[in-house]
Amino acid sequence: MSQHETKKKSTRPLEIPQFTPKDYGSFFFAGAICAMLSHAAMTPIDVVKTRIQVDPSFKGLGFVSGTRQLVAKEGSRALLTGFGPTAVGYLAQGGAKFAGYEFWKKKFTEIAGDQETAVRNRTAIYLGAASVAEFFADILLTPLEATRIRLVSQRGYATGLVSGFTRLAREGGIRELYAGFLPIICKQIPYAIGQFTTNELCHELVYRSMSEETKRSLSPTAQFTIALGSGIVAGFAAAILSQPADTLLSQINKGHGPQGSMAYRLTQLAREAGFRGLFAGLGPRMIMTSGLVASQFLMYDGIKHALGAPHGLEIHKEVQRD
Repeated sequence: MSQHETKKKSTRPLEIPQFTPKDYGSFFFAGAICAMLSHAAMTPIDVVKTRIQVDPSFKGLGFVSGTRQLVAKEGSRALLTGFGPTAVGYLAQGGAKFAGYEFWKKKFTEIAGDQETAVRNRTAIYLGAASVAEFFADILLTPLEATRIRLVSQRGYATGLVSGFTRLAREGGIRELYAGFLPIICKQIPYAIGQFTTNELCHELVYRSMSEETKRSLSPTAQFTIALGSGIVAGFAAAILSQPADTLLSQINKGHGPQGSMAYRLTQLAREAGFRGLFAGLGPRMIMTSGLVASQFLMYDGIKHALGAPHGLEIHKEVQRD
C-alpha cells in the first residue's frame, strides 16, 4: 500500500454528535445542579480554608485546628457562612462551565478537521475548551464569589447573600464586584484545566488497556469506580494548579495589597506571601476539591442520563484502533 493510500486511510472523517439546543440545555442544567450541590456541601471546609488564608489569628493552623478555633470563637453556624453566595454562584457558573466545555470541545474538534488530527491534538482541545468555557462562566461567578469571601473573612459584614451583595454593590459598585476577576480567572482556568483534562486523560489511560468487549461488559460498580478514581485524581490536579491564585483571590477580596493596577497588586501580594504562603491551606483544599470534582462528574453523568441527554464527545486515543 502506498504512503498516500495509508495516509488517506488513517485520515478518517470526524464522528461528531450533533447536539441540539435541548441537549445543551440538559448539559447546562446537569452542570448547574452538580456544581451547586457539591460546592454548597463543601461550604464548611471552604470557610476554614479561607480563614487560614486571610485571618492572621488562623495563621499556621491546619484544617482540624482551624475548625476547632472557628467553632470555639464564633459557634458552629460560622461554618455555613457564605452558603447563599456559594450555592447561587456555582449554580450559574457550573451550568455555563459544563455546557460550555461540551460546546467548545465539539467546536475545536470540528476545527481539527479529521479524526486523526483531533486525536493527535486532543490534549490541546481539552485545554482550550476548558479555558474558554471557564472564562465565560467566571463572568457570572465573580460578583458572588466576592460576596462570599467578604462574608467569610469580615465577620458581621452582612447577614447573607442579598444583604452582602447589595452592600458590596452599593459601596464599591461594579469595580468592587469585579475586583477579583483577574485573580479568579487565574484560579478557575487552571482549576478547570486540571478538572476536565486530567479526568479525560485518566479515563483514556484506563480504557486504552481494555478491549471493546471488556468495556461493553463493565459492571456498574466498575464504571463507578473508574469515574470516582478519575474524579479524585482530577480534583488533586485542579487544587494544586489553582491554589496560588485562590490565595491571592482571598487576599484581594479582603482588601489586602497595595494600591495600583490589579496585576501590580497580585505581584506584590505574591511576593509578600512567598511560595509557602501561596500554598497555605492546600491540604484542606485538596480534600475539598477531590470530593468536589469526583462528585460533580458522578452527578453530572447521572443527571444527564436521567434527562435522556447524549454522552459528551469522546476523542480518546482508542478511537484510532481499526
